[in-house]
Amino acid sequence: MPNALLDRILQPGGVSVLFQPIIDISRGDWHIHSVECLARGPKATNLESAPLLFEYARRKNAEHKLDRVCVAQAFRCASLLPREMRFSVNAHASTLGRERDFAPFLQELALRNKIDLSRVTIEIVEHLPFWDETDFLRTLSALRLLGVKIALDDIGIGYSNYRMMLEARPDYFKIDRYLIEGCNADSRRRIVLQSISDLAHDFNAAVVAEGVSNLEDLETIRSLGFTLAQGFLFARAMTASALLDSPLHTTPLWAYSESDFVMV
Repeated sequence: MPNALLDRILQPGGVSVLFQPIIDISRGDWHIHSVECLARGPKATNLESAPLLFEYARRKNAEHKLDRVCVAQAFRCASLLPREMRFSVNAHASTLGRERDFAPFLQELALRNKIDLSRVTIEIVEHLPFWDETDFLRTLSALRLLGVKIALDDIGIGYSNYRMMLEARPDYFKIDRYLIEGCNADSRRRIVLQSISDLAHDFNAAVVAEGVSNLEDLETIRSLGFTLAQGFLFARAMTASALLDSPLHTTPLWAYSESDFVMV
């Protein structure tokens, strides 16, 4: 059967979800601000990798179906987290523009898994230019009425442009790792990052640095006004149970010395 693999992926349990912490670095007592839910395809296959998984779904014209499956699995796994912990789930702009019932779908998941939607952030990923603008904006409005926050992912590359910033009015600007890696030694990167940080501040949005992998880059983004960071310096993606057992969950980050990083 030509779609046997796709059918397997779209069935319950076809994808798994890991969590990567997003760390509040605005004060000395660093702590987990939230966690990002990261989808993985069937284990021990090429599609275990998220980029390959979604490229496969895109070729099958099933990206929107896969988004819904991943979001549903993320909510099931997030129900194991502490009730106060925020989490974000990814959704493609094309999905938000074509799935008119996405907000009710999210509301049903929240009720089923006993999750307050004020804990949830939708990260808009791969904002290709062919989404239906009217339905896209209608979906964002419906999500906001439910208390959901909006993040714009991959700022600095691809289709993360000014128009999308104006249309989506994100609560979070997530800066792609391409701009973060090596920023401590690259004045041009710092200039770009400073401009994005200033723009986010003017938009009344928080700015998140993705792909932080060393202390030098961390100190640089802090000096540029970044308040949130995510990356291997703090933790790799992990299961809900591993997160709950992790020192990141049980011990304030300021209790660690520099030699304790990378931690996981």
